[in-house]
Amino acid sequence: MSTNRTLPFKDIGGCSIVGMMDESGCRFSGAEAIRAIANMRERSNGLGGGFAAYGIYPERAEQYAFHLMFDAPRAQADAEALLEERCIVHHAEPIPTRPHEAITGEPILHRYFINIEPDRGRPELSEDDLVVELHMEINSAVEDAFVFSAGRDMGVFKGVGYPEDLGEFYRLEEYEGYTWIAHGRFPTNTTGWWGGAHPFSVLDWALVHNGEISSYGINKRYLSDFGYECTLQTDTEVIAYLFDLLIRKHGLPLEAAFMAMAPPFWEEIERMPARQQAEARSIRTVFGGALLNGPFAVVVGSTGRMIGFSDRIKLRPQVAARKGDMLYIASEEAGIRVVCPDPEIVWHPDGGEPVIGELRAGVTVA
Repeated sequence: MSTNRTLPFKDIGGCSIVGMMDESGCRFSGAEAIRAIANMRERSNGLGGGFAAYGIYPERAEQYAFHLMFDAPRAQADAEALLEERCIVHHAEPIPTRPHEAITGEPILHRYFINIEPDRGRPELSEDDLVVELHMEINSAVEDAFVFSAGRDMGVFKGVGYPEDLGEFYRLEEYEGYTWIAHGRFPTNTTGWWGGAHPFSVLDWALVHNGEISSYGINKRYLSDFGYECTLQTDTEVIAYLFDLLIRKHGLPLEAAFMAMAPPFWEEIERMPARQQAEARSIRTVFGGALLNGPFAVVVGSTGRMIGFSDRIKLRPQVAARKGDMLYIASEEAGIRVVCPDPEIVWHPDGGEPVIGELRAGVTVA
């Protein structure tokens, strides 16, 4: 009797990520980011995609742009009541979209440009602190309402679908920014839903991720001690909040924050010179809850900066390239070559080695 059997087909992939930044501050169309991420379509499966862009709201650069999604009109009314109570709402409108045959079941999508007066009862809290507090409260306490970005002069556009279709749905070719990051999702352990698509964002931090954060539970509990509530059912959410906590709240320099999230192995630390060894040991001890375990490659955007980095073993691919003022980071070289056919330099960063793009000194983008 034959033992041959037909195994069920399994579609295997790994999320696509891309980032592109003009360090001179010149803005360029979102069409470029759409082309780059579309060239890695086989790395996603249509259950999530999205973009974040910087420099897209120069006329409102001093206001926080809250992008919200609502699963019901009641949720929109509840969230707007909270915004009116806590904030100065300068302007509110639907996020522009166009009908797209591949995008269905979209929630209500709205944006609000706001400021928050410093809390006189809690003088230790800055406007940024109050915005984060409001962001977390909406996500955790307003049923069926979700903040998908709340930074100045930037915005996240995401949902369920292939990223290039979502880019067309959100009309991103009509926006211009100096940094764009994008993601094509292939969810493995979590649900494909609009709020769970990448990028994940807090204040002006936005992050796209390929991989899996097996330390999610530890990271989530660590973040909750500082007021960050993880409610979006995706492990990537913790990385965005860790960037804000370590760099903005704790004041760590970038290099120290990378060491906290993707630290050297203990045997590497033991081979370091005494001063570096002491620093590395201190960071691993003090910020142990920020350590990211598991395979990952990420691209992170923030005001005036774009960063790519991966786990220390580099279990997920990442390639970078430069041409003139442009820095590119992607899962595959193909995602770069389609928008930059002749880069001046292409390289594959080592595991744990950050790639950092920054606006040139003196460049203003508002």
